[in-house]
Amino acid sequence: MELPEMLQGDSLTRLLQGAAVGCAATLALGFGWGGWMLGSTAASVAEKTSSSAVIATIAPICADNFQRSADASSKLIELKKVATWQQAEYIEKGGWAVMPGTKTTTYGVTQACAALLNGSK
Repeated sequence: MELPEMLQGDSLTRLLQGAAVGCAATLALGFGWGGWMLGSTAASVAEKTSSSAVIATIAPICADNFQRSADASSKLIELKKVATWQQAEYIEKGGWAVMPGTKTTTYGVTQACAALLNGSK
């Protein structure tokens, strides 16, 4: 059985080169603009998204706990006197960011809570 002309000699070389270029172009377009990603990248994106969602949910609860605490107005004045980079620690020490059933705060919640409190009057 004889191979078709397309699969012989120079034609075979051009066919394989075309297939290689087509494969490379498909991969470049797919990963570059097509939205394809590796599993590790998808896991990283999912982790960041879920962390942001947790912070967005718990920070307002923390701010509410702060505002409902005894002597909240004087504590808000104290919070605003504390340096910005230490406000999260102030919130954490006060215990307003600890949710029921937990013993520690979620990373990023205290910073978001302080930001919410600084925005309120």
